[in-house]
Parts: sequence; structure tokens; C-alpha cells
Amino acid sequence: MTKKTFGVIGVCGANGNLIARILNERGYDVIGTDLSPKEKCRFSKSLEGYDIELFYGETPDEFFEKSDYIVPPASLSKKSAIFQKIDKSLFELNDVIDNFHTEKPVFGITGTNGKTTTTTLLKKIAYDNGIEPAEHNLEKMQGNAEYIPILQSRLHGDVAILEVGTFGVPGTVKRIVDLSEMEAGLITNITPDHLDCLGSFMDYAHVKGEFIEELNGKQLIVNGQDPTIMGLLKEYGFEGDLITFGVDWKPERVNAKECVCGREIKVKEIISGCGYYFCGCGITTPQVDYIATNVDLKNRTFDLHTPEEKLKVQMAMDGLHNVYNVTGVIIAAHEFLKLPYDKILESIATFTGVEGRMEKVADICGKEIYVDYAHNPAGVQTVLSQFNKLFNDFTCVITVSSESGYDGDLTIFNHALEFSKYVVPASVASQKIANEKLKQDPSLSDCILFDHVDDFVKKGTLGASYDEVLDGIKKALETDCDMIVAIGEAATKFKSCVEDI
Repeated sequence: MTKKTFGVIGVCGANGNLIARILNERGYDVIGTDLSPKEKCRFSKSLEGYDIELFYGETPDEFFEKSDYIVPPASLSKKSAIFQKIDKSLFELNDVIDNFHTEKPVFGITGTNGKTTTTTLLKKIAYDNGIEPAEHNLEKMQGNAEYIPILQSRLHGDVAILEVGTFGVPGTVKRIVDLSEMEAGLITNITPDHLDCLGSFMDYAHVKGEFIEELNGKQLIVNGQDPTIMGLLKEYGFEGDLITFGVDWKPERVNAKECVCGREIKVKEIISGCGYYFCGCGITTPQVDYIATNVDLKNRTFDLHTPEEKLKVQMAMDGLHNVYNVTGVIIAAHEFLKLPYDKILESIATFTGVEGRMEKVADICGKEIYVDYAHNPAGVQTVLSQFNKLFNDFTCVITVSSESGYDGDLTIFNHALEFSKYVVPASVASQKIANEKLKQDPSLSDCILFDHVDDFVKKGTLGASYDEVLDGIKKALETDCDMIVAIGEAATKFKSCVEDI
């Protein structure tokens, strides 16, 4: 294709922004337009440094005159006024994907919990060792679903390290793995989430299973102590380079988890949904390739037995779930990035975690306030159990509205009751459950601090407003606990409310 000028409509949207940058990085002349004014263009910062002429607030005739090809957003109606002005050849989203390939190694990370921490840490290790990952640079956009990972893989970089998410829609994971030209990946765990979109845990698990299906014959790193992952590997007949990992830790409880065969498996859990298990269909905890032993949560250390040697690992993060995350990353950095263990361990020792994950945000009158993004039952159980191990008594502020609906909200509330000394329901969903529980058992008023039900309308997992989070933390400060843990998307989104206290 000879050098042409591409006119990209909608550069303030994620896809338009990424497409404009891909084309410009490949040496093409690019001009962009968006109806949003520059000050309201969400991703304008990521366009800085690119040689792209931009028209904000309107699409002048000059835009069409200068363009040889027009790149419209997929959502643009053919009946819209701007589409009616197009008199040039179209170059659409699928044309970008078909004509421009990744041209670099691509690694994907999926799972229900731990994806962002794992992805961010693996990228840090890459940067620390002079390897540049492709970055979408879309401010405050997680970018783990739809077409963002696919387009991100085509941006400048030595490698692409992609977080692969799903809103529970079949085919989405398959599309990301296929179109990003992924050659290896890691699965952290598979636990219930998005169930009001799909209806059953196995439906959701099979959406994640698309990751296994698409990487069959390639390299896959998995949590071998998750029976769902191991069951899907068997179901899909995975025959690639499989590497398993796990943690040597005394199980803390026994919980049931549905097996891919339809039976109920009793899992002696180390963390939620993962541990020691056996099912009559033949699924059982394997002897893993990498095992973390001698875990010292207080000092954040553990020994990692690899196929070659034993490593002494020093973390800068808290929690048993992060032992799993770090172990998976060590394998990925060694196997995929081809880095020596000593270089990997240096980076891990200085990684303090992702913003919004077990993050301390304030110390008010001697009381420490943490926020954590945990928003599904397994994530909440894991995080709160870790806080309980590390710090004993604390007050939990719930800002969650589960994507699994009422059952998810109820399970989250029960986990908060199990691990916390006091529970403050800040989200509407948790307030309704608190009201039900207090009617059933008034004695719970000693630990459930509840006044009324608000009227905030949930948005995904965002279950509380700024004021509700603020009021929840204020109420938590009145308890006799020296630690407050606010969980959920709203807690992390509105963490700045502590400045108003």
C-alpha cells in the first residue's frame, strides 16, 4: 500500500485513538477528528507526540479533502450527517486488523482475579530489563476487553503483554486471543463472576475456556490448584507446553465448586476456589511444576521450587493471593521474556502493587484506611481473609454491587461478616441485604452498622456514590478497630473522599 492519508473519525474514543496511533506509527499520514472539544477528549493525552493533525469539536470539509481513506467508528450510523459527507474509500476496524499484524511476541493474561496485578508486574519486569511492552496509554481505562487488547498488540513495542477480560459474553476471549495473534498465556484462576449475564458458573467458565481452546498447541501457564482450569484443559484436550504452579499452604476451609463434568467437587481451599481437590471424573490436584513453600506472610517471603532450582522470593505486596500472582509472573518472565531468575526477583522485590489493590490511602486519628477493588465473591473472600490473617480485627465498608446479582451481593456480605469485626454497608445492594439480615436476627446490630437504604443506581459493579463511600468511611471511623477496609469499585474510584474527613 502506497503512503496515503487516513482520516480517523472519533479519536476521542478508544478504538479511534488506537487506530490513529497504529497508522501513524506505521508511517502513514493521519488526521483525526472528534465532536468532543479538546478539554473533554478523554484520551487526548495519549495522542501527544504523534504527528497527527486534529480537529476537535467539529469535522470541517478540510478533513475530508485531505483524506484518501476515512476510518469511521464502528458505531457510526450510516444515516448520520457525518457519514453522509464521506466521499472517500472506507478503511474500517477490520481492515486495520487484517492489514497490520502484531510483528512481535504476544502474551496474554486472563482469569477472574489477579489479572491486573499480574499484567502490571510482568510489564514492570520487562521495563526493568530494557524490554518495552506495547501500551494502550488510555488514561483510566483498564483496556482488557472489546478491541483494545487487539489494537494494543499492534502498537509500538518489543512485546505485547495483554490483559484479557470478558463481560461474560461468549466469543470475546476467543476473538482477543485470535486477532491479537497471541502465542502464550497465563490463567490466574476461574471463580464465579458475571453470572447474571450468563446464568451459570460453567457458562462463565467456558467463556474463559476459550483462552485454552485458542492457545491449544502453544504455551500456557496455569494455576494447577484450580479444578476449573484443570477440568477445562482436559475437556479441550490441551496438548501444548503446559506449565502448572501452586502454593504449599494448609487449607483453611472446604467449599464446593462445580466441576466441568457436572459433579460437585469438594475443594480444600488455600484461596477461594483453589487448593486440593479430587473428582470422580479424574480431575485431581496435580504435582505442579512450580511450588511456593515456606510462605511467610508477615515478612512477605517464600521459597519457590522451580524445575531448575530453589529461589528465595521477597515481595513488597501483602497476601497469599499475591504469592500465587507473583509465582505465575516469575514463570512468565522466565519462560516468555527469557529472563534469568535473579533479574526477575530484583523487580518483584520493589513492586508494591497496583493502585486500588490492598492500597493504603490514609491514616486518620491512628486508624489506617485501605481500599481494594475486589468486587466479586471470590475476590472479596480472598482479600478479606488476607486482611484478617495479617491484621486481625478490622471494619469492612462494602461499596460493591455484584455483577452476579443478588446471590453475588449476599455472598459478598456473608464474607464481610465472616472476616470483619464490623460491616458498614455503603452500597445500595449491601444496605438491602443488611436490612434483611437485621430483620431476621436483630442481634447482628452489634456488628452491622446500618441506618437506611439509599437510592443510588448501580453501574456495573459501581454500587455507591461519592457521598455514600464518604459516609461509610466516616461511620467506620467510629468503631474501635484501628483498620478500615473499603471494598469495591466505588471505594477505589472515590478514595479521595478521605481528604474531606
